[in-house]
Amino acid sequence: MSTPGSAKGRPRSGGRFISGVVEGFYGRPWTMEQRTELFKREQKWGLNTYLYAPKDDYKHRMYWRDLYSPEEAEQLIALISAAKQHNVEFIYAISPGLDVTFSNPREVAALKRKLDQVKTFGCRSFSLLFDDIETEMCPADKDAFSSFAHAQVAVTNEVYQHLGEPETFLFCPTDYCAAFCTPNVSQSSYLHTVGDKLLPGIDILWTGPKVVSHKISVESIDEVSSVLKRAPVIWDNIHANDYDPQRIFLGPYKDRPTELLPKLKGVLTNPNCEFYPNFVAIHTLATWCKASPDGGSRDVEMGEEEQDPFYSPHKALTLALSDWLQEFMSTDQPGGPCRQARLKKESSDEESMQTDTGESPYVPGPGENPLYTAEPLTLDDLKLLSDLFYLPYEYGTTARTMLQELDWLRNNSHAATAQTDKTAEWCSRAQQFDNMCEAVVQMFNRLSNAPNRSILYDLYNYICDIKSGVGLARAYVKTLGGQGQPSAQLMNDDPEPWGFRGGLSGEFQRMLPGHGIRDLFRQPPMTAVYSIRPYCSEDKTEVRKIFEEMQRGDEGRTPLMAQPPLISDGLSGGDISPSPQCALVVEDEFGVCGYALALTDAKPAAAKIQRVVSEDFPSLVVVQVLPRVTDPSPTKRMMGQLLSSIRSSGSRGVFCELRQSDRRMLDFFSKLGSFKPVHVHGLPEDVVVMATSL
Repeated sequence: MSTPGSAKGRPRSGGRFISGVVEGFYGRPWTMEQRTELFKREQKWGLNTYLYAPKDDYKHRMYWRDLYSPEEAEQLIALISAAKQHNVEFIYAISPGLDVTFSNPREVAALKRKLDQVKTFGCRSFSLLFDDIETEMCPADKDAFSSFAHAQVAVTNEVYQHLGEPETFLFCPTDYCAAFCTPNVSQSSYLHTVGDKLLPGIDILWTGPKVVSHKISVESIDEVSSVLKRAPVIWDNIHANDYDPQRIFLGPYKDRPTELLPKLKGVLTNPNCEFYPNFVAIHTLATWCKASPDGGSRDVEMGEEEQDPFYSPHKALTLALSDWLQEFMSTDQPGGPCRQARLKKESSDEESMQTDTGESPYVPGPGENPLYTAEPLTLDDLKLLSDLFYLPYEYGTTARTMLQELDWLRNNSHAATAQTDKTAEWCSRAQQFDNMCEAVVQMFNRLSNAPNRSILYDLYNYICDIKSGVGLARAYVKTLGGQGQPSAQLMNDDPEPWGFRGGLSGEFQRMLPGHGIRDLFRQPPMTAVYSIRPYCSEDKTEVRKIFEEMQRGDEGRTPLMAQPPLISDGLSGGDISPSPQCALVVEDEFGVCGYALALTDAKPAAAKIQRVVSEDFPSLVVVQVLPRVTDPSPTKRMMGQLLSSIRSSGSRGVFCELRQSDRRMLDFFSKLGSFKPVHVHGLPEDVVVMATSL
C-alpha cells in the first residue's frame, strides 16, 4: 500500500460547479423509477449531479465488499445510462468505514474490485464516505498508521489513483462538520491531515457548522477551506428528515448567502426520505444555484427588501409551489383517477359485465345528501402546507401565528367567560384561530382529493397528523370559551390511543427534565428561576408560614379559626406528616415559595374532623404557592410529580378540598383539566371538593 506522503497528483483547475442531489439518508432507498424522474427534474431545473449513497442499500454500506449480482448490475447500468441521457453526473459512493481494516491489502483490493465493477457499468465518478463511524482504530491499523485521518487518506489516495484519477472524486471525512472537530476547525489535527495529505484532485464533503446546519456563513467556509486547502462541496442536510419520523420539510432552501457560490466547489442537498415531497427542496436549491453574484441568469428577480440581493427564499418558494401545484393536478400517475378511468374504458370485457352500463349518473333526490365533490387544490393550500412543515429550525408564518394565538388564548382564558375588558378581544381572537384551524382542515380535504396520488401517499401520514393536532387545539379553545365539553378531547381514565401521541418515544421524552425546553416555539421567558425539591422536616416552619399567609389573604376575609376546617389544614400546618415520597417544595431566589403535599390514605385524617372519604378517591393532595409565583409551570410540575408518586402507591384516585374564597387555587385545579368537582355528602357550604382518577 502506498502512503500519502505529500499531496501530489493532478491539481483541480476550476471545473464545473457541482449542484444536485445526494441520496444519502437512512431508510427506504428511492426506486429506480423515482431516480429516473429525479434526473429529468435536475435537467429541467439546471442541476447537474446525483450522488448515489443510500445508507440502507446494503451493498453500499453494510456489505460493501459484495459485488453486484447480474440483476442488480442491470439496474445500475440502466440508472447510470438514464443519468447520462439527462446530462446528470452519476457519482457512485461507497461506505466501507463500518468494518474496513485500512492496513489489510486484501481489504483495499476488495474496495478496488467493487469500484472496478461499477466502472464497467459506465460510471466515471466516485466517492468514498467515512461518515457516521467509530473513530477507534483496530490494533493492526494503529501499528500501520499514525492517525485515523492518516489511514483514511492513504486508502482514499490509493483508490483514487487506481481508478485513474477521475475528474470527479469525493471524500467524506468522519469529522464532516464543525461540531465534530476537536477542539475546533482551525485546530483540528484530523482536518489538517486531510487537507495536507489528500490528493488535490479529490474534493471534500462538508455539512457546515452542524450535521443539520441552521446557517452556513461565508466566514465558516473560508475557515474550513483554509484548513482543507480546497473549496468544499456542501452536503446539505437542511431538508433531511431521517432523524425524526414525525417531521417533513417543505420550506425553501435558505440561510445560505449567495456569496458562498464562488467559495464552494458545489452543493448537494440530502433531502427528505420521501421522494415526491422533495420538489420544493430541489427546486429552490436550483433557484439558489442560479443566483450567481457574478451576474448569472436568475429565475427570480429580488426586491429591495431582501437581505440577499440575488436570492429570495420567499419568492423561490412561491415559484416552486406554483410549479408543484401543476404536479399535484397531473393525473398521469400510476393509480391516479384518470389512469383508472382509462383502464376501465380499455377493458371492454369488464365493461360488458357491469350491470349499470348505460345508466345516467346518480342525482340525489329532494332532501337527500348532495354528492360529495372535492374543490381543487390551490396555491394558498400549498403555501399553508409549506408553512406547517417548514424547516428544522423554524416554522412558517402561519404556523408561528397559530402557536402564538393558542398561547395567548390559553394564558388569557379567564377573559373568555368573565365579562372583562378583554372578553371581546378573546372571543375575536378565538374565532380567528378557529378560522385558521378550518383552513388546515380544508387544505387536508383538497390535498386528499388531488389527482396525483403518488405525492399524496408520501404526505398523508404528516397531513393526517397535523390535522389531528389542530383538531385537538381547536376543541380545547372552544372548551376554554365554554362552547364544548373537554372530556372528549382531554385525557381521561380510558383515552383512545390518539390521546397519548408519540408512543414509547413520547413517554421517554416526557419523563426527562429537559423535555420541551428546546421546542422551536418557546414560551415567554420566566421572570424567575424556580427549583423543585423533596420536602424535608426543616421545611415545616416555612410551609406553615405560607399556609397562614395564604389564609389571611385579603383584608376582610373570615379568620381561619372561624372557617370550617379542611382535612388538609393539619397537613399544611405541620400537625400531620405527608406520606413518604409525597411532599415537594418549590424555591425561588428568596426561599421556599410553595409546596405540594399528599396523603395516600386520607381516611385517618378525615376521621378527626368527621369527614367522609370516597373509596374512589382515597388520597388527598394540597398545593399552595405564594402570589409572587406568577408562572404556573412550577406548580404544574409539582402536581405532576406528586400524582405520579401517588399513582405508584396503588391509589385509585386523588381529591383536594378548597375554600370558595381561595379563587387562585380553584382556578389552578380547574385549568388542570383532569380535576372535576365531586359531590360529597355533609360538606360545609363554602368548601369545594375536586377529584381525579389515577
